[in-house]
Amino acid sequence: MIDYGQFCTVARGAEVLCERWTPLVVRELMCGSTRFNDIRRGVPRMSGSLLAQRLRKLEEVGVVTRVQGTGPSAEYHLTGAGEELRPIVMALGHWGARWIGSRLKRGQLDAGFLMWDIRRFVHLDECPPGRCIVVHFRFTDAPEGERRWWLVIDQGTADLCRDNPGDEPTLVVECTVLALTEIWTGDREAEDSIRERRVRMTGGVRDARDLWRWLGRSAFAETRAAARG
Repeated sequence: MIDYGQFCTVARGAEVLCERWTPLVVRELMCGSTRFNDIRRGVPRMSGSLLAQRLRKLEEVGVVTRVQGTGPSAEYHLTGAGEELRPIVMALGHWGARWIGSRLKRGQLDAGFLMWDIRRFVHLDECPPGRCIVVHFRFTDAPEGERRWWLVIDQGTADLCRDNPGDEPTLVVECTVLALTEIWTGDREAEDSIRERRVRMTGGVRDARDLWRWLGRSAFAETRAAARG
């Protein structure tokens, strides 16, 4: 653990929260991930051994508690101290959206994380009840193995598949990872990207229009959209 050698509580707090990857691990817990593999899906470039190490340290300082889940795997939950980090992490995200913006480098684009983030924030209450919706995403520039994704919304849940689930797609969305990331983060409006042919959609006109209401955008997208004017 970092040791700044100061009694100042800013330094003491930073020792816990500011180690590499730790804020993102806390973010994943705040987003509802409780199992090790789910947390790792939100930080795919973090090694499993380092994630285990960070979770142990967060447990030692009282930010996380480890409990036995309903299955064979343990679950990780934020304690009261961990929940108090929520406004801090959210404020950091809004600050980044307002002042850092996109400025995305190629290495910062990740189809897997993007789709995982979209899946967990699907607006299930906006989706038509009693209907199975399958959205097939095709990324033209993603690495092999990450070019095709299926988002399945059915019976009040949203699942993400890398293999074809077999159902006829409601919609097919074809674009670059950057194009969908810009929509998700609030850097561009979906309508503009479609008009400019940066995003191409196949399916019913009404479904194509409603898709963006079903998906919504990231928690920081409105801040980013407001910042870019």
